[in-house]
Amino acid sequence: MRSGLARKIFWGSVAGLVHTHAAYPLSLAVLRLLGRRSASETIGGPDVAEPPTVSLIVAAHDEEEVIAAKVADALAQRWPRDRLELIVASDGSTDRTIDLAREAGADLVLDLPRGGKIAAQNAAVERASGEILAFSDANSRWEPEALAALVAAFDDAAVGYACGRVRFTDPGGGNQEGLYWRYEMAVRSLESELAGVTAGNGAIYAVRRAAYLALGPSRSHDLSFPFMLRKRGWRSVEAPAARASEKMVPSLAGEAARKRRMMAGLADIVVADRMWDPRGYGVLYAYEIASHRLLRYASPLLHALAFAANLRLLGSGRIYRLALAAQLGLLAAAALAGRAPGPLGRLAAIARYYVETTASIALGFRDRRRHGPPGAWSKSEGTR
Repeated sequence: MRSGLARKIFWGSVAGLVHTHAAYPLSLAVLRLLGRRSASETIGGPDVAEPPTVSLIVAAHDEEEVIAAKVADALAQRWPRDRLELIVASDGSTDRTIDLAREAGADLVLDLPRGGKIAAQNAAVERASGEILAFSDANSRWEPEALAALVAAFDDAAVGYACGRVRFTDPGGGNQEGLYWRYEMAVRSLESELAGVTAGNGAIYAVRRAAYLALGPSRSHDLSFPFMLRKRGWRSVEAPAARASEKMVPSLAGEAARKRRMMAGLADIVVADRMWDPRGYGVLYAYEIASHRLLRYASPLLHALAFAANLRLLGSGRIYRLALAAQLGLLAAAALAGRAPGPLGRLAAIARYYVETTASIALGFRDRRRHGPPGAWSKSEGTR
Protein backbone atom coordinates (compact mmCIF):
# COMPACT_ATOMS: atom_id res chain seq x y z
CA MET A 1 0.00 0.00 0.00
CA ARG A 2 1.50 3.35 -1.03
CA SER A 3 1.75 5.96 1.71
CA GLY A 4 -0.51 8.42 -0.11
CA LEU A 5 -3.30 5.86 -0.37
CA ALA A 6 -2.66 4.75 3.22
CA ARG A 7 -3.14 8.33 4.45
CA LYS A 8 -6.45 8.64 2.62
CA ILE A 9 -7.67 5.34 4.01
CA PHE A 10 -6.52 6.15 7.54
CA TRP A 11 -7.98 9.64 7.77
CA GLY A 12 -11.15 8.68 5.91
CA SER A 13 -11.75 5.79 8.31
CA VAL A 14 -11.02 7.91 11.37
CA ALA A 15 -13.33 10.64 10.09
CA GLY A 16 -16.13 8.11 9.60
CA LEU A 17 -15.73 6.73 13.13
CA VAL A 18 -15.54 10.15 14.77
CA HIS A 19 -18.54 11.37 12.82
CA THR A 20 -20.88 8.46 13.57
CA HIS A 21 -20.00 8.26 17.28
CA ALA A 22 -19.42 11.89 18.26
CA ALA A 23 -19.79 14.57 15.60
CA TYR A 24 -23.18 13.38 14.31
CA PRO A 25 -25.11 14.02 17.56
CA LEU A 26 -23.51 17.45 17.79
CA SER A 27 -24.53 18.24 14.21
CA LEU A 28 -28.14 17.30 15.02
CA ALA A 29 -28.11 19.68 17.98
CA VAL A 30 -26.84 22.46 15.72
CA LEU A 31 -29.49 21.72 13.09
CA ARG A 32 -32.20 21.86 15.74
CA LEU A 33 -30.92 25.23 16.91
CA LEU A 34 -30.95 26.46 13.34
CA GLY A 35 -34.60 25.46 13.02
CA ARG A 36 -34.17 23.08 10.12
CA ARG A 37 -37.52 21.38 10.75
CA SER A 38 -40.02 22.38 8.13
CA ALA A 39 -43.62 23.21 8.90
CA SER A 40 -44.71 20.04 7.08
CA GLU A 41 -42.65 17.96 9.52
CA THR A 42 -44.19 19.37 12.69
CA ILE A 43 -45.90 16.71 14.80
CA GLY A 44 -49.31 17.31 16.21
CA GLY A 45 -52.81 17.64 14.90
CA PRO A 46 -56.36 18.27 16.04
CA ASP A 47 -57.71 16.21 18.90
CA VAL A 48 -59.95 13.38 17.75
CA ALA A 49 -63.43 13.01 19.19
CA GLU A 50 -63.00 9.32 19.93
CA PRO A 51 -59.75 7.50 20.68
CA PRO A 52 -58.66 4.99 18.04
CA THR A 53 -58.92 1.26 18.55
CA VAL A 54 -55.60 -0.32 19.51
CA SER A 55 -54.36 -3.89 19.19
CA LEU A 56 -51.48 -4.50 21.60
CA ILE A 57 -49.46 -7.48 20.37
CA VAL A 58 -47.01 -9.50 22.45
CA ALA A 59 -44.98 -12.16 20.62
CA ALA A 60 -43.87 -14.83 23.08
CA HIS A 61 -41.85 -18.04 23.08
CA ASP A 62 -41.74 -20.00 26.36
CA GLU A 63 -42.53 -16.97 28.51
CA GLU A 64 -44.37 -18.67 31.37
CA GLU A 65 -42.23 -16.76 33.88
CA VAL A 66 -43.48 -13.35 32.80
CA ILE A 67 -46.51 -13.64 30.51
CA ALA A 68 -49.20 -13.31 33.21
CA ALA A 69 -47.53 -10.16 34.55
CA LYS A 70 -47.27 -8.79 31.02
CA VAL A 71 -50.97 -9.32 30.37
CA ALA A 72 -51.81 -7.61 33.68
CA ASP A 73 -49.46 -4.77 32.76
CA ALA A 74 -51.17 -4.31 29.40
CA LEU A 75 -54.67 -4.39 30.86
CA ALA A 76 -53.65 -1.78 33.45
CA GLN A 77 -52.99 0.79 30.73
CA ARG A 78 -55.14 3.91 31.03
CA TRP A 79 -56.93 3.34 27.76
CA PRO A 80 -60.63 2.56 27.20
CA ARG A 81 -60.95 -1.19 27.62
CA ASP A 82 -63.52 -1.46 24.84
CA ARG A 83 -60.99 0.10 22.46
CA LEU A 84 -58.07 -2.13 23.45
CA GLU A 85 -57.46 -5.60 22.07
CA LEU A 86 -54.68 -7.61 23.70
CA ILE A 87 -53.16 -10.36 21.55
CA VAL A 88 -50.52 -12.83 22.71
CA ALA A 89 -48.90 -14.62 19.77
CA SER A 90 -47.20 -17.76 21.06
CA ASP A 91 -44.36 -18.76 18.74
CA GLY A 92 -44.23 -22.51 19.29
CA SER A 93 -44.19 -22.30 23.08
CA THR A 94 -43.61 -25.62 24.83
CA ASP A 95 -44.35 -24.42 28.37
CA ARG A 96 -47.51 -22.92 29.97
CA THR A 97 -47.33 -19.58 28.12
CA ILE A 98 -50.61 -20.10 26.27
CA ASP A 99 -52.63 -21.25 29.29
CA LEU A 100 -51.27 -18.51 31.53
CA ALA A 101 -51.95 -15.79 28.94
CA ARG A 102 -55.56 -16.93 28.61
CA GLU A 103 -56.04 -17.16 32.37
CA ALA A 104 -54.61 -13.67 32.82
CA GLY A 105 -57.23 -12.18 30.47
CA ALA A 106 -55.67 -11.75 27.02
CA ASP A 107 -58.39 -11.18 24.42
CA LEU A 108 -56.79 -13.47 21.84
CA VAL A 109 -54.03 -16.05 22.29
CA LEU A 110 -52.58 -17.54 19.12
CA ASP A 111 -50.99 -21.00 19.31
CA LEU A 112 -48.60 -20.75 16.37
CA PRO A 113 -45.95 -23.16 15.07
CA ARG A 114 -42.35 -22.10 15.68
CA GLY A 115 -41.51 -19.57 13.01
CA GLY A 116 -39.73 -16.68 14.73
CA LYS A 117 -40.75 -13.37 16.19
CA ILE A 118 -41.54 -11.62 12.91
CA ALA A 119 -43.72 -14.52 11.75
CA ALA A 120 -45.64 -14.42 15.04
CA GLN A 121 -46.14 -10.67 14.76
CA ASN A 122 -47.33 -10.95 11.16
CA ALA A 123 -49.83 -13.64 12.15
CA ALA A 124 -51.12 -11.49 15.02
CA VAL A 125 -51.57 -8.47 12.74
CA GLU A 126 -53.68 -10.58 10.37
CA ARG A 127 -56.08 -11.27 13.26
CA ALA A 128 -55.89 -7.82 14.83
CA SER A 129 -58.77 -5.34 14.55
CA GLY A 130 -57.13 -2.15 15.83
CA GLU A 131 -56.48 1.02 13.85
CA ILE A 132 -53.18 1.29 15.71
CA LEU A 133 -50.94 -1.76 16.19
CA ALA A 134 -48.83 -1.55 19.35
CA PHE A 135 -46.06 -4.03 20.16
CA SER A 136 -44.21 -5.00 23.31
CA ASP A 137 -41.80 -7.64 24.57
CA ALA A 138 -43.10 -10.16 27.07
CA ASN A 139 -40.64 -8.98 29.72
CA SER A 140 -41.30 -5.25 29.24
CA ARG A 141 -43.26 -3.25 31.78
CA TRP A 142 -45.10 -0.11 30.66
CA GLU A 143 -45.96 2.89 32.76
CA PRO A 144 -49.77 3.30 33.03
CA GLU A 145 -49.90 6.26 30.61
CA ALA A 146 -47.48 4.73 28.11
CA LEU A 147 -50.04 3.48 25.60
CA ALA A 148 -51.91 6.78 25.53
CA ALA A 149 -48.65 8.67 25.00
CA LEU A 150 -47.64 6.30 22.22
CA VAL A 151 -50.96 6.54 20.40
CA ALA A 152 -50.98 10.35 20.70
CA ALA A 153 -48.12 10.49 18.19
CA PHE A 154 -50.57 9.31 15.53
CA ASP A 155 -52.66 12.47 15.87
CA ASP A 156 -50.33 13.62 13.10
CA ALA A 157 -51.64 11.94 9.96
CA ALA A 158 -48.12 11.77 8.52
CA VAL A 159 -46.82 9.52 11.31
CA GLY A 160 -46.69 5.83 10.50
CA TYR A 161 -44.44 4.58 13.32
CA ALA A 162 -43.79 5.74 16.88
CA CYS A 163 -41.44 4.31 19.50
CA GLY A 164 -41.30 4.98 23.21
CA ARG A 165 -38.39 5.05 25.63
CA VAL A 166 -37.10 2.00 27.48
CA ARG A 167 -35.13 2.06 30.73
CA PHE A 168 -32.95 -0.94 31.56
CA THR A 169 -33.02 -2.17 35.15
CA ASP A 170 -30.89 -4.45 37.33
CA PRO A 171 -27.53 -3.46 35.87
CA GLY A 172 -24.66 -5.71 36.80
CA GLY A 173 -21.94 -7.94 35.49
CA GLY A 174 -20.17 -5.11 33.65
CA ASN A 175 -22.76 -4.62 30.91
CA GLN A 176 -22.73 -0.98 29.80
CA GLU A 177 -25.90 -1.20 27.72
CA GLY A 178 -27.66 1.27 30.02
CA LEU A 179 -24.99 3.90 29.38
CA TYR A 180 -25.13 3.29 25.65
CA TRP A 181 -28.91 3.42 25.66
CA ARG A 182 -28.98 6.82 27.36
CA TYR A 183 -26.70 8.11 24.61
CA GLU A 184 -28.90 6.47 21.98
CA MET A 185 -32.07 8.00 23.45
CA ALA A 186 -30.55 11.47 23.29
CA VAL A 187 -29.65 11.00 19.62
CA ARG A 188 -33.06 9.54 18.82
CA SER A 189 -34.81 12.51 20.42
CA LEU A 190 -32.87 14.90 18.19
CA GLU A 191 -33.61 12.81 15.09
CA SER A 192 -37.31 12.73 15.91
CA GLU A 193 -37.45 16.51 16.13
CA LEU A 194 -35.80 16.80 12.71
CA ALA A 195 -36.50 14.26 9.95
CA GLY A 196 -37.51 11.25 12.05
CA VAL A 197 -35.93 8.38 13.99
CA THR A 198 -33.71 5.88 12.19
CA ALA A 199 -34.42 2.96 14.56
CA GLY A 200 -36.74 1.99 17.39
CA ASN A 201 -36.81 -0.63 20.13
CA GLY A 202 -38.82 -3.78 20.69
CA ALA A 203 -40.02 -2.90 24.18
CA ILE A 204 -42.54 -0.22 23.23
CA TYR A 205 -43.61 0.95 19.78
CA ALA A 206 -46.63 1.20 17.51
CA VAL A 207 -47.47 1.28 13.81
CA ARG A 208 -50.44 2.71 12.01
CA ARG A 209 -52.31 -0.25 10.54
CA ALA A 210 -52.32 1.32 7.09
CA ALA A 211 -48.53 1.57 7.26
CA TYR A 212 -47.76 -1.95 8.53
CA LEU A 213 -45.47 -4.09 6.39
CA ALA A 214 -45.31 -7.88 6.70
CA LEU A 215 -41.55 -8.39 6.88
CA GLY A 216 -39.45 -11.48 6.21
CA PRO A 217 -38.06 -13.57 9.09
CA SER A 218 -34.57 -12.03 9.10
CA ARG A 219 -35.88 -8.48 9.34
CA SER A 220 -36.62 -6.38 12.39
CA HIS A 221 -39.38 -3.89 13.11
CA ASP A 222 -36.83 -1.83 15.08
CA LEU A 223 -34.46 -1.34 12.16
CA SER A 224 -36.69 -1.88 9.13
CA PHE A 225 -39.86 0.11 9.77
CA PRO A 226 -38.37 3.60 10.20
CA PHE A 227 -36.56 3.74 6.87
CA MET A 228 -38.97 1.54 4.88
CA LEU A 229 -41.98 3.59 5.95
CA ARG A 230 -40.09 6.81 5.16
CA LYS A 231 -39.67 5.58 1.57
CA ARG A 232 -43.46 5.14 1.48
CA GLY A 233 -44.18 8.67 2.68
CA TRP A 234 -44.63 8.06 6.44
CA ARG A 235 -42.73 9.65 9.33
CA SER A 236 -41.23 7.66 12.19
CA VAL A 237 -41.03 9.52 15.50
CA GLU A 238 -40.25 9.12 19.16
CA ALA A 239 -42.98 9.49 21.81
CA PRO A 240 -40.81 10.37 24.84
CA ALA A 241 -43.67 10.17 27.34
CA ALA A 242 -44.32 6.53 26.38
CA ARG A 243 -42.03 4.79 28.86
CA ALA A 244 -41.20 1.16 29.56
CA SER A 245 -38.63 -0.76 31.57
CA GLU A 246 -36.90 -4.04 30.89
CA LYS A 247 -34.27 -6.16 32.62
CA MET A 248 -30.80 -5.71 31.22
CA VAL A 249 -28.70 -8.65 30.10
CA PRO A 250 -26.48 -8.99 33.19
CA SER A 251 -23.16 -9.79 31.51
CA LEU A 252 -21.10 -8.29 28.72
CA ALA A 253 -20.78 -11.71 27.10
CA GLY A 254 -24.55 -12.11 27.11
CA GLU A 255 -25.02 -8.64 25.64
CA ALA A 256 -22.48 -9.35 22.89
CA ALA A 257 -24.29 -12.60 22.05
CA ARG A 258 -27.65 -10.78 21.93
CA LYS A 259 -26.28 -8.13 19.59
CA ARG A 260 -24.64 -10.75 17.41
CA ARG A 261 -28.01 -12.47 16.93
CA MET A 262 -29.60 -9.13 16.06
CA MET A 263 -26.87 -8.29 13.55
CA ALA A 264 -27.25 -11.60 11.69
CA GLY A 265 -30.11 -10.11 9.68
CA LEU A 266 -28.44 -6.76 9.11
CA ALA A 267 -27.17 -7.54 5.61
CA ASP A 268 -30.74 -8.26 4.47
CA ILE A 269 -31.95 -4.95 5.91
CA VAL A 270 -29.10 -2.76 4.66
CA VAL A 271 -28.50 -4.37 1.27
CA ALA A 272 -31.55 -6.33 0.13
CA ASP A 273 -34.10 -3.86 1.55
CA ARG A 274 -31.97 -0.94 0.31
CA MET A 275 -31.45 1.01 3.49
CA TRP A 276 -28.38 2.37 1.70
CA ASP A 277 -30.47 3.84 -1.14
CA PRO A 278 -31.36 7.49 -0.32
CA ARG A 279 -34.22 7.69 -2.81
CA GLY A 280 -37.43 8.60 -0.98
CA TYR A 281 -35.69 9.83 2.17
CA GLY A 282 -35.25 13.53 1.62
CA VAL A 283 -31.89 15.19 2.26
CA LEU A 284 -32.05 15.40 6.06
CA TYR A 285 -33.28 11.86 6.65
CA ALA A 286 -30.68 10.54 4.20
CA TYR A 287 -28.05 12.32 6.31
CA GLU A 288 -29.43 10.66 9.46
CA ILE A 289 -29.40 7.19 7.90
CA ALA A 290 -25.89 7.59 6.51
CA SER A 291 -24.54 8.98 9.79
CA HIS A 292 -26.35 6.91 12.40
CA ARG A 293 -26.92 3.63 10.59
CA LEU A 294 -24.62 3.02 7.62
CA LEU A 295 -21.44 4.43 9.18
CA ARG A 296 -22.26 2.77 12.51
CA TYR A 297 -22.68 -0.60 10.81
CA ALA A 298 -19.45 -0.02 8.89
CA SER A 299 -17.52 0.58 12.13
CA PRO A 300 -15.77 -2.85 12.17
CA LEU A 301 -14.51 -2.29 8.64
CA LEU A 302 -13.47 1.29 9.39
CA HIS A 303 -11.51 0.14 12.45
CA ALA A 304 -9.77 -2.59 10.43
CA LEU A 305 -8.88 -0.18 7.63
CA ALA A 306 -7.60 2.45 10.07
CA PHE A 307 -5.44 -0.13 11.84
CA ALA A 308 -3.95 -1.54 8.64
CA ALA A 309 -3.22 1.92 7.22
CA ASN A 310 -1.79 3.01 10.57
CA LEU A 311 0.75 0.17 10.48
CA ARG A 312 1.84 1.27 7.01
CA LEU A 313 2.29 4.87 8.20
CA LEU A 314 4.26 4.27 11.40
CA GLY A 315 7.37 5.82 9.90
CA SER A 316 5.52 8.86 8.59
CA GLY A 317 5.32 10.92 11.75
CA ARG A 318 4.61 10.97 15.46
CA ILE A 319 0.87 11.31 15.02
CA TYR A 320 0.66 7.83 13.52
CA ARG A 321 2.61 6.31 16.40
CA LEU A 322 0.23 8.01 18.82
CA ALA A 323 -2.75 6.78 16.81
CA LEU A 324 -1.51 3.19 16.95
CA ALA A 325 -0.93 3.55 20.69
CA ALA A 326 -4.51 4.77 21.10
CA GLN A 327 -5.91 1.80 19.17
CA LEU A 328 -3.83 -0.70 21.10
CA GLY A 329 -4.77 1.10 24.32
CA LEU A 330 -8.46 0.59 23.57
CA LEU A 331 -7.91 -3.15 23.13
CA ALA A 332 -5.77 -3.33 26.27
CA ALA A 333 -8.42 -1.51 28.29
CA ALA A 334 -11.09 -3.91 27.02
CA ALA A 335 -8.92 -6.83 28.12
CA LEU A 336 -8.81 -5.40 31.65
CA ALA A 337 -12.60 -5.37 32.05
CA GLY A 338 -13.63 -7.22 35.19
CA ARG A 339 -10.13 -7.10 36.66
CA ALA A 340 -9.36 -3.43 37.17
CA PRO A 341 -10.77 -1.71 40.31
CA GLY A 342 -12.70 1.55 40.74
CA PRO A 343 -13.00 4.17 37.98
CA LEU A 344 -10.39 2.37 35.90
CA GLY A 345 -12.58 -0.72 35.97
CA ARG A 346 -15.56 1.30 34.76
CA LEU A 347 -13.55 2.71 31.87
CA ALA A 348 -12.32 -0.78 31.05
CA ALA A 349 -15.91 -2.08 31.03
CA ILE A 350 -16.94 0.71 28.64
CA ALA A 351 -13.99 -0.10 26.38
CA ARG A 352 -14.89 -3.78 26.34
CA TYR A 353 -18.54 -3.00 25.66
CA TYR A 354 -17.53 -0.89 22.67
CA VAL A 355 -15.11 -3.51 21.32
CA GLU A 356 -17.52 -6.42 21.72
CA THR A 357 -20.57 -4.66 20.34
CA THR A 358 -18.57 -3.37 17.37
CA ALA A 359 -17.25 -6.88 16.76
CA SER A 360 -20.81 -8.25 16.98
CA ILE A 361 -21.67 -6.42 13.76
CA ALA A 362 -18.91 -8.22 11.86
CA LEU A 363 -19.72 -11.53 13.54
CA GLY A 364 -23.40 -11.14 12.68
CA PHE A 365 -22.53 -10.61 9.01
CA ARG A 366 -20.34 -13.72 9.13
CA ASP A 367 -23.15 -15.75 10.73
CA ARG A 368 -25.51 -14.64 7.96
CA ARG A 369 -23.09 -15.82 5.29
CA ARG A 370 -22.44 -19.16 6.96
CA HIS A 371 -25.88 -20.09 8.25
CA GLY A 372 -28.34 -18.09 6.16
CA PRO A 373 -30.98 -15.66 7.42
CA PRO A 374 -32.03 -15.95 11.07
CA GLY A 375 -35.60 -16.82 11.96
CA ALA A 376 -36.47 -18.08 15.44
CA TRP A 377 -35.18 -16.12 18.40
CA SER A 378 -34.17 -17.08 21.91
CA LYS A 379 -34.35 -15.18 25.18
CA SER A 380 -31.24 -13.56 26.55
CA GLU A 381 -30.16 -15.14 29.82
CA GLY A 382 -31.00 -13.16 32.94
CA THR A 383 -33.64 -10.88 31.38
CA ARG A 384 -36.72 -12.56 32.87
